[in-house]
Amino acid sequence: MRSLFPVTDLTKSGAGAEGPSGPLTDREWSLDELADAYAYPTGLPAEGPGTPWLRANMVSTLDGAAQHDGRSQPISCAADMRIFGTLRGLADVVIAGAETVRLEGYRPARAREVFAARRAAAGQGPAPAVAVVTGSMDLDFSLPLFTEPLVPTLVVTGAGAPADRIAAARKAGAEVVIAGEGARVDLARVVRELADRGLTRQLTEGGPRLLGQFVAAGVLDELCLTVSPMLTAGDAQRIAGGPGVTVPERFFLASLLEEAGFLFTRYRRTDR
Repeated sequence: MRSLFPVTDLTKSGAGAEGPSGPLTDREWSLDELADAYAYPTGLPAEGPGTPWLRANMVSTLDGAAQHDGRSQPISCAADMRIFGTLRGLADVVIAGAETVRLEGYRPARAREVFAARRAAAGQGPAPAVAVVTGSMDLDFSLPLFTEPLVPTLVVTGAGAPADRIAAARKAGAEVVIAGEGARVDLARVVRELADRGLTRQLTEGGPRLLGQFVAAGVLDELCLTVSPMLTAGDAQRIAGGPGVTVPERFFLASLLEEAGFLFTRYRRTDR
């Protein structure tokens, strides 16, 4: 990454700015430096053993589009993908909605040597699990996400999901997690159920409908948002959709990086 500016203090931009490994220069950051900058928080007042931390990673154009032609890749960049890979390298579990899994062609998370020692020290497996949230269970269980994962893929659904689809998921090797009554999935319960399985470092990559439901449930702790210097117009989705909140929830800016006009922001809830 080039021209990445201050990590935690916007008043330090320019000469004398400090990064995780010393003074900032116009150079590419290593993945280790990015991992230090994006490390999950520890020692929070409300945090105890088994307490989950849910962060989201999304990208948006200047005019608020989260996708172009139904996919996020056209509004992304190489630096955004480095951060995407880093966030996955730190997570216990990656949470995605079924529609995003279908549209983005999700595959299992892979083990990366650069994060191996860090993950081992944190007591993590070689790669994060992928958890797919779906009420309908409309998934193709012959895809590599279910047949070739390093760790079993999780399918998170409601107690009223079709029994034959639950059986098909289990037959494919997926672990089915019940997080809701009837056919609906309770998003606050998703966070708790995954944490009860030891998956406390949680990362959601959307899509917008799933992120909107996490926001409405009041369980999102952190948003890593890439602001892309592009305009798309049209009627693309925002980064979060679905039900609204009665009172907008305030987040604070925890860090800001920049490269070639792309802004890599990180916001946290004010009460965490």
